[in-house]
Amino acid sequence: MCALRVLTRSAGRSWVERCKPYLVSNLPLLNAIQIPRLSITCDSNQWQQHQSRRTLILESSASELVKFQKLTGSDSGIIEVSLDRPGAKNAIGKDMLGGLKHAFELINQDRHANVAMICSSVPGVFCAGADLKERRTMNPSEVQIFVNSLRSTFSFLEALRVPTIAVIEGVAFGGGLEMALACDLRISGEDALMGLPETGLAIIPGAGGTQRLPRLVGKAIAKDIIFTGRKINGRDALSIGLVNYCVPAGEAHSKALAIARDITQKGPVALRMAKVAINEGLEIPQTSGLALEEECYEQVLNTKDRLEGLTAFAEKRKPIYTGE
Repeated sequence: MCALRVLTRSAGRSWVERCKPYLVSNLPLLNAIQIPRLSITCDSNQWQQHQSRRTLILESSASELVKFQKLTGSDSGIIEVSLDRPGAKNAIGKDMLGGLKHAFELINQDRHANVAMICSSVPGVFCAGADLKERRTMNPSEVQIFVNSLRSTFSFLEALRVPTIAVIEGVAFGGGLEMALACDLRISGEDALMGLPETGLAIIPGAGGTQRLPRLVGKAIAKDIIFTGRKINGRDALSIGLVNYCVPAGEAHSKALAIARDITQKGPVALRMAKVAINEGLEIPQTSGLALEEECYEQVLNTKDRLEGLTAFAEKRKPIYTGE
C-alpha cells in the first residue's frame, strides 16, 4: 500500500505523481515503478588506492567532470560524488549536468548505498554556479531548457532515497549553493563563501534557490540574501541555519565523513522513511503529516532490522543492519 495514501488524489493520480513526479521512481514504498539496475564494469587499471579504502567503481558517470566513488571496508555504504572541473571552478555546464544526473541515478539504484556526500576535487571551490560562458552561446529557449533540467536534477537530488551531505569548502555560488540546498545536510569550512548572485545578472535563482532557501533560513533572511546578492562566510551561514556545521578551513570533508559514518550505523529503511516523513510532512497540514508519519512507521514494523535493533539492545552490542 502506498505510504502516501493520506495525500489527496486527482484523476487517479496521487499528489506525489502530480506535483513531484521525480519521487515516484525514487521512494522504495512507491512500488508501481521499478528502476532497472545498471550493469557496471570497470577495468583493473582504473582501480585506485585512496584514503579510507575508497575505490573508483565507474569508468565515469556521463561526464569525466563528475567522479563517482564508493567507499569500502568499514566505510561501506558511503558514496562520494565529486565535482572535478578545475579550469572553470566546477561551473555547471551541459556536460557536468549530465554527469550529475547519472551519478544521482546510480545512487538511487544502489541498494547498498546508505548515505551520499557531494564534494569537490578542486581546492578552494565547491561550485561557482552555472557556466556563464556556455550560457552566452544559448538562445532564450535553450537557456530555459537548461535551467529546467538543472532544477529537476536538484529536485531529484533532494528526493534521493538516502541522506545526502554537501561538503562545502571555498565558493558555492548560484547553482552551486542551490545544489547544496537540495542536500539534507551541509558542512562548510569557516572560510567558505556562499551566495545567490543572480539578481546582479538581472535574473533570479532558477534551480530551487527561491524556494529552498526561505524554507531553511526564513523569508526575511532569504530575501536579504537574494535581493542583495551578498556573500556569506561559513560562520555566518551557521548562525542563520544555512549550514549544519562550520569547521576550520580544510576540515569539512573529514567532518562530513564522520557524520556519514554515524549515519551508516543506523537502519537503512528507517533512514529512508524518516526522510520521507520529514520532507513530505513539511508540505502538508500537520494532521496529514502525522498520518504520513504513521504510514512511514508501518514500513519499518515488519523489517528484520527492527528486530535486530531490539536484539542488539538487549544483548548490549552494536546492531548489524542489512536493510531488510
